[in-house]
Amino acid sequence: MRVVLAEDLFLLRDGLVRLLEAHDFEIAAAVESGPELARALAELEPDVAVVDVRLPPTHTDEGLQCALTARRDRPGLPVLVLSQHVEQLYARELLADGTGGVGYLLKDRVFDAEQFVDAVRRVAAGGTAMDPQVIQQLLSRRAAGDRPLARLTPRELEVLELMAQGRSNAAIAGQLVVTERAIAKHTSNIFAKLDLEVSDDDNRRVLAVLAYLDQGR
Repeated sequence: MRVVLAEDLFLLRDGLVRLLEAHDFEIAAAVESGPELARALAELEPDVAVVDVRLPPTHTDEGLQCALTARRDRPGLPVLVLSQHVEQLYARELLADGTGGVGYLLKDRVFDAEQFVDAVRRVAAGGTAMDPQVIQQLLSRRAAGDRPLARLTPRELEVLELMAQGRSNAAIAGQLVVTERAIAKHTSNIFAKLDLEVSDDDNRRVLAVLAYLDQGR
């Protein structure tokens, strides 16, 4: 699996390269600036991009802008964003096309190698890997002005948040200490209340929910 990595801090970039290579990823390019990232994504066509939000020369939003441009040029390009903060506008824009292959992790909440590597693989496979704090902010903003989301019970909102993180029914059941049958009932209720078609495909299910949450920005 070929990865383009963009991170301006040398030690962190080098550490990520070593970590990914240790888990059988091929680093197609490891760059430190927005222009380098734009060229790498256009020329190398990686399987997944791991992108810091703020890159030189301005250290504002070069990383995300390059990722968004690359996804417009190549719909569905898997992108895992690393950030110190939740950038709601950009998170929603990444999710807006509903094609999948999107992740958004907060750097100081990645606690072990397996968590990070699993997120890269999940995104590369077309799934989602969203930090719970990102999902909470997207949900809270959506809930403030959206009546369909307000139809959900507190437990259904909790299940929806875990779904949006990319969790399976079994994983959600384990986290909430309930049966998978109970979670299946909650997810059916969620889809019905949000007017979403039920699917057995976890990735498509999560993407549908995230796409819905992204509407009405």
